[in-house]
Amino acid sequence: MQQKSTKRARPKISVIIPTLNEEGNIRQVIRRISSVLSGMSYEILVVDGYSEDRTARIAADMGARVLYDNKGKGSALIKGFKEARGSILVSIDADLSNEPKEMKLLIDSIDIGYDICMGSRFITGGGTQDMPFVRRIGNRFFVILVNLFFNANYSDLCYGYRSFRKDKIKLLALKQNRFAIETEISIMAAKRHLKVIEIPSVEKKRDSGQGKLRTVSDGWSILCTILENLR
Repeated sequence: MQQKSTKRARPKISVIIPTLNEEGNIRQVIRRISSVLSGMSYEILVVDGYSEDRTARIAADMGARVLYDNKGKGSALIKGFKEARGSILVSIDADLSNEPKEMKLLIDSIDIGYDICMGSRFITGGGTQDMPFVRRIGNRFFVILVNLFFNANYSDLCYGYRSFRKDKIKLLALKQNRFAIETEISIMAAKRHLKVIEIPSVEKKRDSGQGKLRTVSDGWSILCTILENLR
């Protein structure tokens, strides 16, 4: 599969996919993204955590640019943001839980002037098929804290399907290596007074493989990220 960009032509859109042992999903993820973005100028960056399966090889065979980072999802996204060549960046999970058909609205939101567009499972039109009760309560608790402490108005927080204006990424000064990256992005966007919009997004169940989120340890990391940014 040929990418819609070359080294000579800078793509408009860079889609960044952190991966770790996603052999069962990555082919379909890339195929669906490529179908949605057909006719556009784009690149796909897979930032792989040195998977033990064929994730990276499959991604490369399908035309994605493969980078490596083994420090966690946050670190992978930061590396992807840095290496991306497009002016619009989109982050999407590799487990088929995010619907690529929603990507056009994420891109359009940047095109019309927003700095960041965040998918939300908790506004009209959104939803989730894969959030246990404990995680749902935790997400809501963190949303309330961030909105209270940083004068924000978010409806969702721990969700990674988002788009960004590339030239605003440096303002976020991101440093979180793991799943707290999404919370850090939301906090820094509020602190830097960036223009943010939420769009409805439906989260599906993981198609295959094992999820990497650890409810207790990653929840603690998210809370620490919130408290650290109060300083």
